[in-house]
Amino acid sequence: MSRPAAASGPSGDAILLSETFSINSINAEKYDRVSRITGSNPDVKFHLDINHDLYTVAPGETIELVLASTLKLDGSSDIEKARAGWRDLDETTTLADGYDYVCYGKIYRFEEAGVDSIKAFISFGGLLLYLEGSAKKLTTLKHEYVYLLVKKI
Repeated sequence: MSRPAAASGPSGDAILLSETFSINSINAEKYDRVSRITGSNPDVKFHLDINHDLYTVAPGETIELVLASTLKLDGSSDIEKARAGWRDLDETTTLADGYDYVCYGKIYRFEEAGVDSIKAFISFGGLLLYLEGSAKKLTTLKHEYVYLLVKKI
């Protein structure tokens, strides 16, 4: 399934980050239904907790990981409805339709990681995403609510 095109809204692009990663490792030892996957590309590395009952990946696979400010294709905000449950949005077609794994959460912390590198920490109801990479790639992120969208490539 192809990804719907992201549209611009009054606040700019709905897509804050879109990266392709190779999965390096998976650790499923700590929790019953959660695995921590790690991956990287030349500019960014990540650690992501996923519910492996809902979505499975294997080392060596390639995924697209997207952070978006809205699921609405026109780029308009859906934050108030999303807080109540993003699956109940009135839209018939959303950005989520092109992805296999979707979560809603909050960017809660940033740290400097070197001269031109930063770390971003995001929580999706306790499932965590850690990103570290080029400040140039991660400067579109700020303390806000975001959607995580993942699919295998």
